[in-house]
Amino acid sequence: MGRKIDQGWRWKQVEDTRPGWDEYFISIANVVSSRSTCLRRKVGAVIVRERQIVSTGYNGAPKGTPHCLETGCLREKLGVPSGERHEICRGSHAEINAIAQAAAMGSATAGSVIYCTHEPCSFCTKAIINAGIRRIMFVNHYPDPIASLIREEAGIEVACIEETPVTEDQR
Repeated sequence: MGRKIDQGWRWKQVEDTRPGWDEYFISIANVVSSRSTCLRRKVGAVIVRERQIVSTGYNGAPKGTPHCLETGCLREKLGVPSGERHEICRGSHAEINAIAQAAAMGSATAGSVIYCTHEPCSFCTKAIINAGIRRIMFVNHYPDPIASLIREEAGIEVACIEETPVTEDQR
């Protein structure tokens, strides 16, 4: 898609190399994931309403408690497969943390979109639905068929999108 720029006395057509909105917010979720303290998977989430960031979250232990980098991972020690036994994990998921951050700051999430580096699990899906979030965009699939069923029943729009790497001319 091109746009015209004014060069003083004439207009010149130039190529618009900016990322689309979905790619933009997914790339921010990816940066947010870099704060994760999880030893298994780094996940980031960004809640957006009307193209404005409401809150962000990454997976890790609750505020003020030791995180997995300090204590180790019980699920890893027990050999628990991905997508199972969430209740024994000391960390909160990125989506839950983003919703909690919005609540702590008094920011409404109703009618918003959540951008996630990974597909939300069933626990996060239930929180997303109850927070009034209407659309989920994610990059990486997560093995939780119950989450897919719950989203379908609730009429939540879900899409898996490819992460578009930032090119040199976009920096």
